[in-house]
Amino acid sequence: MGVFTVDVRVTKPGRRPRWKAFRRVIVDTGAEMTWLPEVDLRSAGVETFKRDQLFVMANGQYVTRHVGMAVIECGEFKTVDEVVFAQPGDLSLLGARTLACFIHERAR
Repeated sequence: MGVFTVDVRVTKPGRRPRWKAFRRVIVDTGAEMTWLPEVDLRSAGVETFKRDQLFVMANGQYVTRHVGMAVIECGEFKTVDEVVFAQPGDLSLLGARTLACFIHERAR
């Protein structure tokens, strides 16, 4: 199994979008949610929707992170999904839920 990356753009839902581009985001079907750097999500206007959510990392470590709602665009596909506010040292990941939304949109 290979690792591949995609370029995505993200903004807050609603009026006056401030799109932020993310290059080479790892597609990780083992991650439920999409993880992107908090500082960049905030600059795109994404706000906290859920505070201090508990996650189990691949190494078994438990961490808490805030979660927000974002519009995520990859090429011709666009969806709204929850995103994790990644901290320094966290990977940028396109999670299975967001990927499933893109796949569902393509099937239409």
